[in-house]
Amino acid sequence: MAELSLSPRALYQDVAELLRQRIFNRELAPGSWIDELKLAEEYGISRTPLREALKVLATEGLVTMKVRRGAYVTEVSDTDLADVYHLLALLESDAAAVVARKASDAQLKELQGLHNELEKAVAQRARFFEINEAFHMRLLEIANNRWRDQMVADLRKVMKLNRHNSLLKSGRLEESLAEHRALMAALTARDGDAAAQRMREHFSNGLEAAG
Repeated sequence: MAELSLSPRALYQDVAELLRQRIFNRELAPGSWIDELKLAEEYGISRTPLREALKVLATEGLVTMKVRRGAYVTEVSDTDLADVYHLLALLESDAAAVVARKASDAQLKELQGLHNELEKAVAQRARFFEINEAFHMRLLEIANNRWRDQMVADLRKVMKLNRHNSLLKSGRLEESLAEHRALMAALTARDGDAAAQRMREHFSNGLEAAG
């Protein structure tokens, strides 16, 4: 019986990831037109995988396709940002309640470990961003709802388009850390209602700082 061979990662997926990071790093600015010909030449590829990559980014909300005008990096309005934060608050507060009630002691210890790393990273902005996202993603994994995970992943990509990341505001890192402490206290106490409330407050304060 012949062995099945797994096909390698498709080229357009690699191109999508390259473009995704350029968008997040503001190398491709919000509202800017994406020059397909220039990018295809830069990457040494045909326009077919590039266009497939742009379709992927369009489904994620990072790129907007305009009829007869091509692809543009999505601009996030104040209303867009408020909508995204609202949905993230609903989804992640629900996940926090599930974790408080159903997580194992080992899983809560793992979240506590990530929180401890967050405490140490408050003076290192890039590291704080990285651990903060890791904490939220791990909490969602523990809550174990793949449909919610996918929705949150897409919403967080759109949130990253915001030029004025809320954590960049003066004092916001310290405030965010205090909110995480309150959330961890609720999780450790296995108080689902309190955990959900702390998560909602966390996103509400984040939106206010992003405005």
